[in-house]
Amino acid sequence: MTQSEVSTKAKLAILSAGLLSFIGILIETSMNVTFPALIASMHVSLDTVQWLTTGYLLFTTIVMSTTAFVLKRFAPKAIFIVAASVCFVGGVLCLIAPTFWILFLGRLLQAVATGLSTPLMFQIIFTNVPIRKLGVYTGLASVIISLAPALGPTYGGILSSIWSWRALFVGILPFIVLVMFLGIYAIHGKPSGTGGRTFDVVGVLLLAAVFTVLLFTFTEGGTHGWLSLTFWLWMFATALLIAAFVLYIHKGTRKLFDYSILKNPVLRLRLFHYFGLQFINIGLSFVLPLFAQTVLGASAMTAGLMILPGALVGAATAPIAGRYYDIHGPSRPLIFSAIMASLALLLFYVFTDNFTVVVIGAIYVVLRIGFNSGFGTAISDGSTQVEPSQKADQNSMFSMMQQYAGSLGTSVMSAIVSSFGLYEGSRAAMVSGSKVDFIVLFVLALGILASAIYTHVRHTRVTETAEATPSPAPSNPVQ
Repeated sequence: MTQSEVSTKAKLAILSAGLLSFIGILIETSMNVTFPALIASMHVSLDTVQWLTTGYLLFTTIVMSTTAFVLKRFAPKAIFIVAASVCFVGGVLCLIAPTFWILFLGRLLQAVATGLSTPLMFQIIFTNVPIRKLGVYTGLASVIISLAPALGPTYGGILSSIWSWRALFVGILPFIVLVMFLGIYAIHGKPSGTGGRTFDVVGVLLLAAVFTVLLFTFTEGGTHGWLSLTFWLWMFATALLIAAFVLYIHKGTRKLFDYSILKNPVLRLRLFHYFGLQFINIGLSFVLPLFAQTVLGASAMTAGLMILPGALVGAATAPIAGRYYDIHGPSRPLIFSAIMASLALLLFYVFTDNFTVVVIGAIYVVLRIGFNSGFGTAISDGSTQVEPSQKADQNSMFSMMQQYAGSLGTSVMSAIVSSFGLYEGSRAAMVSGSKVDFIVLFVLALGILASAIYTHVRHTRVTETAEATPSPAPSNPVQ
């Protein structure tokens, strides 16, 4: 491969790792439209059944936290084979699951697959694609990641309406086998080496504890109320764990990541942009299908098809935004992304009482244009802020945080709706809770917009200062 080319095998390697990620994320959001059926057939509550999404994303996050080490320690093909194998076994368990907890275990196995395959996909891109084409390829990768949550409800709605929720797993098992053979053929390479760094077991356990307890904190808020003693005790426990983790980062000799990359303010803001967009994306993929079924009386199939147009428009937007980034830089696509997301969320709030399936679908198109304009751009620009030896750390950190954004988004959105259920009937609680959800997401979108504008202004000032500073005279001028 020359500096300007990407080999066919590299393209197939990216595709195979991406498709494995696609499968895991597709099932994660396709399960959302099956929640009413699962609640009835398995006799569990909404707070319990949402752990199929929250727990999956949490475990994916924990696995991704290890990949800064794993990607350096093990060969890419070995990582892929493990990921594909556990994805298949998890799919079989979910298909035959006689109880909710067996189904949950199968989903956790598939979380391992997604937790390995998503960082692997970006690592293949960052190590095989020249910088001048980085935006296009990460744009295409973001299509894989972002299209799956959007197509999931459609896939789940159609198959569960035709047969049952088990059909979701029948559909993916042959596909997993095909993707495995493609990856075995295409994925090559050697581990870069850990540089003598040993695996940080304590760091993983502390981070997993922080993430898990934070999710349980919001669950308790939804179950017992935001002013309850239980909720605030969980908040206190979360604060203690965060403090312990920060202390360990500063004092510990082992490092889960190269945390020094976070000293770069641009990278921090790109990470916030990436995290925030995924929080909005997964949060809405939970709220909107549930609203359509609970309040509007739509079928699972209708609820899924409702957001299909937005998914398709978003898929077309991502590579265009990536190409624009390659030519013009990150500022405009990121600012545009945040403006469109903010506008969509404001419209969701304003029209909540007048929602129809068509209205939700139309506003969702606006949201997906905003999401796909900025999602790939944020991680692309983030990767340019670090040295080559730090790309695995940056990649793993971004991948981990975007997965946790989804887990936290689902937990927070569910908790808000559940908290209204303490005082109102299920339909009224869904309407009131959704309004608050839209406000929370709108504020987050405004924060994302502010971060994009700040970075643009900062870059502009630095550029103007550099241009205004005269070049130093040569030390030995010609007389």
